[in-house]
Amino acid sequence: MVVDFDPVILSLGPLQIRWYGLMYVVGFYIAGFLAKKLVKEGFIETKEENVDSLVFYMIIGMFIGARLTYVFVYNWDYYSQHLNELFAVWKGGLSFHGAIIGLLTGGWVFSKRFNVPLRQICDTAVTAGCQGVFFGRIGNFINGELYGRVTDSPFGLIFKSGGPYPRHPSQLYEGIAEGIILFSILWFMRKRVKSYGEQTVIFLCGYAFFRYFIEFAREADAQLGYYIGGTTTMGQILCFIMFLCGFTWWVYVRKNPMPIKVNSK
Repeated sequence: MVVDFDPVILSLGPLQIRWYGLMYVVGFYIAGFLAKKLVKEGFIETKEENVDSLVFYMIIGMFIGARLTYVFVYNWDYYSQHLNELFAVWKGGLSFHGAIIGLLTGGWVFSKRFNVPLRQICDTAVTAGCQGVFFGRIGNFINGELYGRVTDSPFGLIFKSGGPYPRHPSQLYEGIAEGIILFSILWFMRKRVKSYGEQTVIFLCGYAFFRYFIEFAREADAQLGYYIGGTTTMGQILCFIMFLCGFTWWVYVRKNPMPIKVNSK
């Protein structure tokens, strides 16, 4: 099978509606719906109508963080020569690890404005928003980007921009593992964790774990290649750092618990 989808759903003059953007809209819409459910459950101490503001701050933070990280960490050699494309996010080019930083920043702004503990916001964001990873990876798949390495596996697909040989559909691997499986774990654990911060630990360590091993099937970014003896990708390096952050946060949460009242009854 050859993956060669038209990334544009509809064109109205200069205006284009793309699958990639639509996937993010779907992910954030579902995240907002689930976050309101968490408010009703008492998981986060804020008003239901404030969720829309939380989603807005996180959308802004995510896109800024994801784009800047991709531009300056992953592909500065290209964008330094194409400054007019710095904000052309509709063409793809967002870093998930940068998105995490942006989401945290957006959550911090919401925390200060609405006087909600940042731990509650982070746990709510990862619990409700993890499913969005699935839709984001579907967008990558439709764009024919971030494909895997050449393979003779029966799962191999031919990507138009990846040459004539079958490759791992690593976008789908990531969407299933990091989006569906990890989200299911977080949603199941939301009524079982005892302290705020634990959900964030599960997300950080779980995402890093899944992404690290899936990277062995994913083609390294052409402009970066491999590191550490020619076997490690930039994504794996960032996942290692992410896992360490998750572990460090777990140690902090254990020493400084913030009990979840609805789960302590």
